[in-house]
Amino acid sequence: MADVDAGLPDFAAMTPSGVDAACDRAIAACDDAVNAIVAAPDGQRTFANTPGALEDATDQVAQAAGQYAFMAYVADDAALREAARRQEERIERYFVGLSFREDLYAAMRAYAARGEALAPEEARLLDHQLRDYRRNGFGLPAGERGRVRALSDELVSLGVEFQKNINEWDDGIAVPREALDGLPEAFIQSLRAEETDGGTRYRVSLDYPEYFPFMGKARSAELRRELFGKEQVKGGAANVAVLERALAARREMAALLGYDSWASYALEVCMAGGRERVADFLADLRGKVAVKAEADLALMAGVNGGPVHIWDWRYCHDQLLQTRHAVDEFEVARYFPLDACLDGLFEVCRRLLGVRFEPRPDAPAWHGDVRAFDVVEAAGGEPFARFYMDLFPRPGTYGHAAAFTLRSGRRLPDGSYQMPVSAIVANFTKPSAEAPSLLRHSEVETLFHEFGHVLHQTLTRAAHARFSGTGTERDFVEAPSQMLEHWVWDREVLAGFTRHHRTGEPLPDALLDAMLAAKTLSSGVTTLRQLYFARLDQAFHAPGFAGDSTVLTRELHEITSFPYTPGTHFQSGWGHLFGYDARYYGYLWSHVFGDDMFTRFERAGLMNAELGAEYRRTVLERGGSVDGDRLVRDFLGREPNADAFLRGLGLEA
Repeated sequence: MADVDAGLPDFAAMTPSGVDAACDRAIAACDDAVNAIVAAPDGQRTFANTPGALEDATDQVAQAAGQYAFMAYVADDAALREAARRQEERIERYFVGLSFREDLYAAMRAYAARGEALAPEEARLLDHQLRDYRRNGFGLPAGERGRVRALSDELVSLGVEFQKNINEWDDGIAVPREALDGLPEAFIQSLRAEETDGGTRYRVSLDYPEYFPFMGKARSAELRRELFGKEQVKGGAANVAVLERALAARREMAALLGYDSWASYALEVCMAGGRERVADFLADLRGKVAVKAEADLALMAGVNGGPVHIWDWRYCHDQLLQTRHAVDEFEVARYFPLDACLDGLFEVCRRLLGVRFEPRPDAPAWHGDVRAFDVVEAAGGEPFARFYMDLFPRPGTYGHAAAFTLRSGRRLPDGSYQMPVSAIVANFTKPSAEAPSLLRHSEVETLFHEFGHVLHQTLTRAAHARFSGTGTERDFVEAPSQMLEHWVWDREVLAGFTRHHRTGEPLPDALLDAMLAAKTLSSGVTTLRQLYFARLDQAFHAPGFAGDSTVLTRELHEITSFPYTPGTHFQSGWGHLFGYDARYYGYLWSHVFGDDMFTRFERAGLMNAELGAEYRRTVLERGGSVDGDRLVRDFLGREPNADAFLRGLGLEA
């Protein structure tokens, strides 16, 4: 295998001009390679010199996006972020242009007509490439196809602008010390203090490590309402306009391509297959969850002393945790220092999947907080992948948690395997002089979830980048990550790595018992919120949407069981509307499959190495080289069902 460092840039030395130059080189090389594909005589076309050569060519640009345009999400320097953002848009538009080249389409059709015998994954790649051309409007008159391309270009620009507005949105509230009643002292001391004429004020931002604890523990309902209102307009009115233009462009494009809506266009290539099946899934789940949500709200009203508003529910949930179950999230966090959590996560992967992770402090990174690890077989050998961990918030950088592909794994023309490189980006509390980074249990779930994507990306053995790792259907891609969340609830697993950050004592059994007893607390309310998001996303992209996203956001809000908050437009900060457009339901959909796959580990043991090897081989290594429903059936050995998912919500199947 090739050296894992080969081809990776010196992230620490990256400059705006360097980003531009690297992307220039990648695009020029791709142009040369594509021109060679087009120039080949039709009678001499092979898989290697046509579909395979196209993947070789485009992978150069994909790597430029993964390693240079990626800086738009993680670079401290604003100029570097801006250069990376320009190149991200340029590369996406470049790929749009390639997908509309008539001569390249003709070359692909000429090759397909030859009828060469292909291996299954090669045949799948060709089929997907030809499907892409059909979905881009080849077969339409030239004028209509030109309009489809223009709309595709516009959607790229709108998506970049939308994410930029979210990343750069900086807001919060400044409050006096007494207004932080209910929050632990360590949290208060971590806030930025500002001196004003009225005395010291503590700024609570919209960053996850500040927003969620405040919403869960601040006793002032009025301040919770104020902070919630600010979070619900993230991205601003400008992003409402960007979104609505994008929704209009998607509608027009779908109509040109012969679909009744963007939802039908997007779902054609998903596991669900169509709008009706998604609608049935969401309606059925809402009916099952309604009773649990009603019971959740009754409990919340009891601790709230009256009606529960949407800015109250996290606080009420936290109060119920403490009063009914004696669980305080900040006290629990004392047993989950970040380094211990990483040790536990890595040990799970070693025992279950047969891999270990070697620290690479010498690997150049884009920030001093970033850590790099090489992936090796637990039995020994050379590294075959790498991942980076960038886990703390910084101004102007990515504000959520996600895994990014920096380089896809794939079989190279010389028979070697290109080493995949991935990165997990998150927003956990930074260590302080008094304490290390301490994770609330929900953040430990997030860590395991996102690392599930990293495992998918780095353990892939797919022959083609198109199907590498997370290159699956969008409504399956979350299943491996959601399955891995179960390990943070297991007694044996937690006993192996939890430790009090001062005393070193493991998580007490009594506390874990209480956490397990509270596992389904508020599950009805939280699931209804996810159903609202999924239903709203579908409605934005379904036939009949009138164009005003805020009106629809308000009309469907009753799904949450909370009144809509006037003056807000949360959709302006909902980044999933670009990338998961019409497919946000996939989080719930794939959760069903993740929970069902976990049932095999429930029976065999969470550290069963034989089953872990089967899972690695059957699901993770194959990536998208076969359909998601086949991945699930092959691993389960039966038809999947939602029984485990419903049990996980505290419902009977």
